[in-house]
Amino acid sequence: MGLKSALRVVLFAGVAAVGVAAVWLLFLWYPSSGLELAGVLLLVLAAPLVVRVAGSVASSIVPSYNVAEVGVTGAITRTASGGIGSPPTGASADRIVEQIERADADSSVDALLVRLNTPGGEIVPSEDIKLAAEEFDGPTLAYATDTCASGGYEIASGCDEIWARDGSIVGSIGVIGSRVTAAELADRLGIQYEQLTAGEYKDAGTPLKELEDHEREYLQGLIDEYYEQFVSNVAERREMDAETIEETEARVYIGTEAKEQGLVDELGTKDDVTDALEERLGTDVSVREFEPQFPLAQRVQLGAQRFAFAFGAGLASIVTGENNRFKFR
Repeated sequence: MGLKSALRVVLFAGVAAVGVAAVWLLFLWYPSSGLELAGVLLLVLAAPLVVRVAGSVASSIVPSYNVAEVGVTGAITRTASGGIGSPPTGASADRIVEQIERADADSSVDALLVRLNTPGGEIVPSEDIKLAAEEFDGPTLAYATDTCASGGYEIASGCDEIWARDGSIVGSIGVIGSRVTAAELADRLGIQYEQLTAGEYKDAGTPLKELEDHEREYLQGLIDEYYEQFVSNVAERREMDAETIEETEARVYIGTEAKEQGLVDELGTKDDVTDALEERLGTDVSVREFEPQFPLAQRVQLGAQRFAFAFGAGLASIVTGENNRFKFR
């Protein structure tokens, strides 16, 4: 048992003993048989609370963790959300940045582990998470589980090391922009598009009109500028040539190939990552996952959304189950 563990045990035992003694003195020594019985009942009922308080006090004084883990799961957006018919999905950049900043302000946290399973997402929110990881005061390790692509790789590049599994999907250093053209369909339906704008390119990309050559060039120029920024950021953080990154042509690689390309530093499991952190810190590692902190009203809303989705998904599984008579085809 380490020194910190021993201190936590001593603190826990001390707080628990004080709590039990306080209840005992207050109720069992009071000169009333009825109150003595009530005291016994209260002591029994209060015991779990005393134990919980003792554990919280011991953990706050001598924390049981020294590494913060923050997860980036799903498509990256500014604020993730879900409707009443679907669960809350996506990785909210604002929430993740708040988690990293909270971990950085925690005096017991010596290192940051960023767990990534994301296909990427919006450009600026991805960069905000990367900047938060760069500003963390201590070693930072990115760990790709299933997928670390596009904006996810942007985030990973902000960490000191990038780890992945042998079969992880890594890369996609590129930018995509798309539009739907419905001009011909609008003509068939008798719908006419009338331009009322100030500025020649204000409605560039509007789906109800054909994209003109100079508009296409303008929009492609924006995408090219974002791509140059992406390549430059990765090249600087990874100490790679921009040309080498551009030669990937936004391909994705499995973990072993990504390591050969220099996009990943090491391959391994979560245990291997923990071992690497122990070597960096020179001490045993205990990881605590930092999660978003929501106001009460939002917690109620998210709980209602999850319940509604779980109920709907459960009902659907009953109707569509392989052993049931009625199925959707």
